[in-house]
Amino acid sequence: MEIRLKTKPVNPIIIEGFPGIGLIGTITTEYLIKHLKAKSIGYIWSDKISPVAAVHDSKIVQPLEVFWDKKRNIVILHAMTDVKGLEWQISETLEQLYKMLKAKEIISLEGIMGESPKPVPYYYTNLTSSIKKLKKLEATELKEGIIMGVTAAILLKGKTMKTTGIFVETQSKLPDSRSAAKIIEILSAYLNLKIDVKPLIKAAADFENHLKGYMDKVKTAKQQKDKKSVDYMG
Repeated sequence: MEIRLKTKPVNPIIIEGFPGIGLIGTITTEYLIKHLKAKSIGYIWSDKISPVAAVHDSKIVQPLEVFWDKKRNIVILHAMTDVKGLEWQISETLEQLYKMLKAKEIISLEGIMGESPKPVPYYYTNLTSSIKKLKKLEATELKEGIIMGVTAAILLKGKTMKTTGIFVETQSKLPDSRSAAKIIEILSAYLNLKIDVKPLIKAAADFENHLKGYMDKVKTAKQQKDKKSVDYMG
């Protein structure tokens, strides 16, 4: 995998969110990019990522695009593709990005399966200085649970990076903007971003339908590609 950046911020905080349960990571990063008015500064490229090009507002959307909020010095990795089977490689690339930019911290946003009717937020951090701050928020330390995907690979790297995970319970396999809003509330307080989540909650249905439609198109395109490959070989 190759990191291709037009600009290289120094000492930023990196935020990552990947498609997963409830599409929490994708929803939160997309909302953050929009409301922080972050600008694209490059992308992560790999020939192992399915070559599906999405177009939005007459622009190509990169599967793993990197955005930067210059004012707050926050780098956001926005993933709009299935990365199954590439989790370790992506986590290694994120570690390279972390070291390249001399990042202060990498924050992972993720949904976890839960039974509560309301979105319940949790946190994990290997930063002693962050524990007190997180305890003051409406989040509970994650003492028992299962994390999967890229976020799990990052957390398993232990002390190679300063890491914080903010998680939220969701019962939905469909896009869950309401649970995503709870993560943004915690993240906003943690980083003092002062982000208003009301628009996300208000427009949840439309937002979820838009994102689900987009992800379905990506999935369908990949399936058609795989089918053509089988037909060709058969």
